[in-house]
Amino acid sequence: MRDMIKSMKQIIEMEKLAGVGEIVTEGLGSKDEGRVTMDEMSLVEIEKKIKKCRKCELEKTRTNTVPGEGDPNARLMFIGEAPGADEDAQGRPFIGRAGQLLTKIIESIGLKREDVFIANILKCRPPGNRNPLPTEMAACASYLKAQIEAVRPEVICALGKFAAQTLLNTETPISKLRGEFYEYQGVKFMPTYHPAYLLRNQSGKKDVWDDMKKIAKELGIKVPKK
Repeated sequence: MRDMIKSMKQIIEMEKLAGVGEIVTEGLGSKDEGRVTMDEMSLVEIEKKIKKCRKCELEKTRTNTVPGEGDPNARLMFIGEAPGADEDAQGRPFIGRAGQLLTKIIESIGLKREDVFIANILKCRPPGNRNPLPTEMAACASYLKAQIEAVRPEVICALGKFAAQTLLNTETPISKLRGEFYEYQGVKFMPTYHPAYLLRNQSGKKDVWDDMKKIAKELGIKVPKK
């Protein structure tokens, strides 16, 4: 199986060099009827670069990089701040308590976790879950930009203060940013509270629900009745 996958990757890379934008396969059971897009492959290449990254000091303290995961053609993309302890241990974004709440938030508008793409500003965990440093965010900026360009979502939802303020280049508090659409790289951009904040502040859940309904409306998604 490994040899087959390796061979397939080599073929796809050769096709990319030849200028082919899409390869149609058969019998793979993919949701897009066997279509493997070059966008999906570009995410694989981005992940490889992230795993080898040595741009900042976080490479010395991380257990695993956390590139991101989800549908490579997702209409909705979530961007958080940075991985936590659980994410660092497993190399996957939003899998701890905050991640479990994020999954419920996604499901509240009739989507599944695998329908969206989830990433963070930082691809490595800051020691002790401290706030990201400007140098660290700058080091990771090109990776996130490349992921957004590869996925090409219709809507980006920024989770929490750091994601929203960093991407919008503002110091406006998240409480004033949330609830309104902005634009980032030509994409509709909605800031909202981070799920970790909601674990400490239950009152914020209503605001996030309101924000998610606006996102669903923008995407033309019919929200299930509670």
